[in-house]
Amino acid sequence: MRAAGLVVARTLAAVTAQAKAGASTGELDELAEQTIRDAGAVPSFKGYHGFPASICASLNEKVVHGIPSRDEVLAEGDLLSVDCGAILDGWHGDSAVTLAIGEVGEDDRALSAATEASMWAGIEQVRAGNKLTDISHAVETAARAAAKADGREYGIIAEYGGHGIGTQMHMEPFLPNLGKPGRGPKLRVGMAIAVEPMLTLGTAETEELDDEWTVVTADRSRAAHWEHTVAITDDGPWVLTAPEN
Repeated sequence: MRAAGLVVARTLAAVTAQAKAGASTGELDELAEQTIRDAGAVPSFKGYHGFPASICASLNEKVVHGIPSRDEVLAEGDLLSVDCGAILDGWHGDSAVTLAIGEVGEDDRALSAATEASMWAGIEQVRAGNKLTDISHAVETAARAAAKADGREYGIIAEYGGHGIGTQMHMEPFLPNLGKPGRGPKLRVGMAIAVEPMLTLGTAETEELDDEWTVVTADRSRAAHWEHTVAITDDGPWVLTAPEN
């Protein structure tokens, strides 16, 4: 899984380098697929329940599952969330980042930073002996602390969240991004969990578009999405999709 995670990390690094104004999300998807296949891996997403691409490219008000397109061209000030998965020797890695395209507004920068901080707070609780919702509670607590520090409210998406991962991309248990601690299954060494908060600048309500994939905020406020695949070890959390350095 670490090897698969490194493929994902390198793919997201390649996409990040090319995610600039004038590039299309379709071009980024082609780059991602080539990078994954060049590593001897297979894109997790392509063909998954019919999904047509190797990354999810969710632009601005899109929360998750955005379908890349050559017709969707990035512009200065956009906020792009890229979710990527790879399968290597039957094992999965899954990670997401939110990218600022050129100069973005302070609200957008704060939103992405709050989402990433919430992810890391959740990851810190991916430890043997904890309960599943200890992760959920840490994500929510960090999101609300960031909102207070930033002087605003962030919507915390409840319908979509993290998940178990291993020989399949999505495995039990589902990991909510908010809730009370001390509930759900007990975490054990050898488990792997994808921690992936999604926050918005407005409502936490979402809608699915007619393509039956793309999820957008109901009020069309901007959203951010960060994710890492994390293993539970005797020494604590091991972020399997972290870059090599």
